[in-house]
Amino acid sequence: MSEGDVTSRAHAPVGEEELGGTDRTIKLNIFRGDAGGGEEVEYEIPYVEGMVVLDAVLYIQAHQANDLAVRWNCKAAHCGSCSAEINGMPKLMCKTRIDEYEGKEIHVGPLQAFPLIKDLVTDVSWNYEVSKGITPFTTSEKAPFTLYEEDVERLYEPKSCIECFLCQDVCHVLRTHHKHPEYAGPRFFVRNQWLEMHPLDEANRLHDLKEKDGIGYCNITKCCTEVCPVGIHITDNSIIPLKERVAGEYYDPAKWLMRKIRGRRNGDRAAG
Repeated sequence: MSEGDVTSRAHAPVGEEELGGTDRTIKLNIFRGDAGGGEEVEYEIPYVEGMVVLDAVLYIQAHQANDLAVRWNCKAAHCGSCSAEINGMPKLMCKTRIDEYEGKEIHVGPLQAFPLIKDLVTDVSWNYEVSKGITPFTTSEKAPFTLYEEDVERLYEPKSCIECFLCQDVCHVLRTHHKHPEYAGPRFFVRNQWLEMHPLDEANRLHDLKEKDGIGYCNITKCCTEVCPVGIHITDNSIIPLKERVAGEYYDPAKWLMRKIRGRRNGDRAAG
């Protein structure tokens, strides 16, 4: 591979001149290390007009640091693999242009809410364990299903999640307080919302949301919404409606009284 190739297109190299190469260089400070510790290392590379952070990281991996660990796949903001922190903000490296940081230093590091494996790669497998614990789509109807257009449209937004876990990373409950054993996080409130809104789903997940998924820990700072790369309104459309349902089920005085009455009657029948 020649010096002028753009490494993120390693399967189809394209010359810098064709992409708008310049005489400029840029510097990136990238975290190098593992769970035992590490530090930022500065790299200087040629600047190509329109390049994104992932282009720069892959150039460094190809030309200056072959052992630099980075996870990526589609380079089209669809797979969610290249999540990292750029100047302290969770972002997709493939969707973050270098020229956004004109005149500023660029620092690239791993997600902070999950265990570090090496350099920019973290172990996000905890998220998949949480996902397995959510009650799946449950219906007594048999496919093919008939859905109204307005119902389908309502399901588009939560279904568009790419599982980049940026929302999990920025959430202070996970990032700062490390409540992983008792809190599912924004990504899985979005998934619960999709299931709860599905007109054919018959499961009740409110008890799990309250007791197992810890939705009460969320204090609605909207930081998850701010970092979502596909524009899901996580706080307004997922978390707040679920909180309202949980509150209505468990903290409404009339429902509390009915549960007491039903419990007493059931106890009477059991005693009889």
